[in-house]
Amino acid sequence: MIPEPFGPDRICVGHRGVYWFDVIAEGRVAHGSMPHLGQNAISDMGVLLYEIRTRLEPELASRISVMPVVPEEARHPSINVNAVWGGQVSEDQQSPCVADCCVVTFDRRFIPEESLEEVRREVAQVVAAVEQGNAGCSFSIEERMSVLPTQAPQDSPLISALSEAIRKVQGSEAELVASPGTYDQKHVSRIAGVDHCVAYGPGPLEEAHQPDESCSVDDIVTSAQVMALTVLELVG
Repeated sequence: MIPEPFGPDRICVGHRGVYWFDVIAEGRVAHGSMPHLGQNAISDMGVLLYEIRTRLEPELASRISVMPVVPEEARHPSINVNAVWGGQVSEDQQSPCVADCCVVTFDRRFIPEESLEEVRREVAQVVAAVEQGNAGCSFSIEERMSVLPTQAPQDSPLISALSEAIRKVQGSEAELVASPGTYDQKHVSRIAGVDHCVAYGPGPLEEAHQPDESCSVDDIVTSAQVMALTVLELVG
């Protein structure tokens, strides 16, 4: 059991996959007063971002997984711009040049119905289309990390024991869900080879990575009771 904030009545049985990558736009530097002599990498990246927003994002929104990902919107695959860097350092300095480089870090989350190879190929096709349709545009792709979707077996004794503990402590049926983002289950299943792994714990998922993350004391106590009963059931 990996502690993660899904709430005391939910069992997280798995997560979506992730493909993190950088796209690097390679321009040509020139004086900012003569931009026609350069190739602005930031402007080129803007074209790619527009293509992703108008072409790729609607396509991803049309796909949906049978995996019980929460919240509901995350049952669709997604792509997010996590970071942007380009041009010269501007803090307390002048930036009198055409930007010859721009880097964007993308966060592509994919569902089990998509393969990692398809995800990579789809991104590469969008990038290539922008290069071909816009003179001077030049991009490269560098992968940061990729993780496949994972899910515990539905008949896992761990899920059964945890469900029964939730029933005893809370008097309600457990909800089986999947995570929109990855967590340590990817390491437990991929590296350790342990399939019977789930996430469980107190706290609202929607507050993850936000500055006001919180967790009620009541939920902490309830979750601790559920986890203790689960361990007792499994180890006797």
